[in-house]
Amino acid sequence: MSSSQVPISASELANLWMTYQEKTMMLRVLEHFIEHADHEEKLLLQMHHENAAKNAEKITIILQQEGAVVPIGFTESDIHKGVPKLYDYMYDILYLHMMTKVEMSLYALFTGMSYRKDIEDFFIGLTAKSQEMNSLSTQLLLEKGVLVRPALVSMPKEVHFVNDKNYMDGFHWFSEKRSLNTVEVSLIHHAIETNLIGMQLMIGFAQVAKNPEVQDYFVKGMKLSKKIEIDLGEFLRESFIEPPATHAGKATTSKTAPFSDKLMMYNSSLLASFGLGSNALGGAFSLRSDLPAKMGFLVKDIFTFAQDGGKIMIKNGWMEEPPQIEDRNKLTN
Repeated sequence: MSSSQVPISASELANLWMTYQEKTMMLRVLEHFIEHADHEEKLLLQMHHENAAKNAEKITIILQQEGAVVPIGFTESDIHKGVPKLYDYMYDILYLHMMTKVEMSLYALFTGMSYRKDIEDFFIGLTAKSQEMNSLSTQLLLEKGVLVRPALVSMPKEVHFVNDKNYMDGFHWFSEKRSLNTVEVSLIHHAIETNLIGMQLMIGFAQVAKNPEVQDYFVKGMKLSKKIEIDLGEFLRESFIEPPATHAGKATTSKTAPFSDKLMMYNSSLLASFGLGSNALGGAFSLRSDLPAKMGFLVKDIFTFAQDGGKIMIKNGWMEEPPQIEDRNKLTN
């Protein structure tokens, strides 16, 4: 039996469904950015838009072949064209840089959850393309002086093993806090960089949201991103490292929504889920107990934020339900 004749599994169906939601959302966001982009930025945005459209169509074909309904996702009704741009210089590429990080993580995970060869190959291709787009956006942002590189360090000349009993407590040499190691610095830098971009996203969304409850939610998201940036930035400053910052990519003063409240809520939900995973990973790989403790508190805040967002989406009929497993209990009633 060829791979195409093997029915897709629950995990493969779920991952195709989630990818379709993300791809159709990206199409709408990129359309607004492309409308206002300069030439160099527009080429990169159009490339990602073409890839997203092509892959959304591939998912549609696979689902139709399996006899499954194609999800609604996000359509032309979720974008308002001809409105002023919501974000200024280079935010479109900063956003692309952030979202391709999300995509790389998702598609690598989905590849490992795929068993049918064509589905596995599909997610391998998506992973490779998101890596390519992340690289192109990174290089453009660096060329424009918009993206800040992580701290440079002296190269180690010898291999050392930990022999200080206080190393994992975060203290070293007469109870002074030890400096962060490079693993910890990299995780903190990544979290701050992502939250700076996310904070501007929330500011813009809060300015244009039509639903007052949704507007308040985005204000909470803005404050949460700021809190994460400040709290984690303090760890870097204690080791005499300046946290990342950028002069570009701010929200404009526009009050006209380019996107539906539904789309903006989904985008914030996707980033909150990514933030949960990133902070959990950061806590797991840190060897300083005060850092995982802080990230643990932040994870709790992010989880509460994500839960509140889910409730708002359900209340307004914006949460499309994932494919459901048949309830066998009903057969016995």
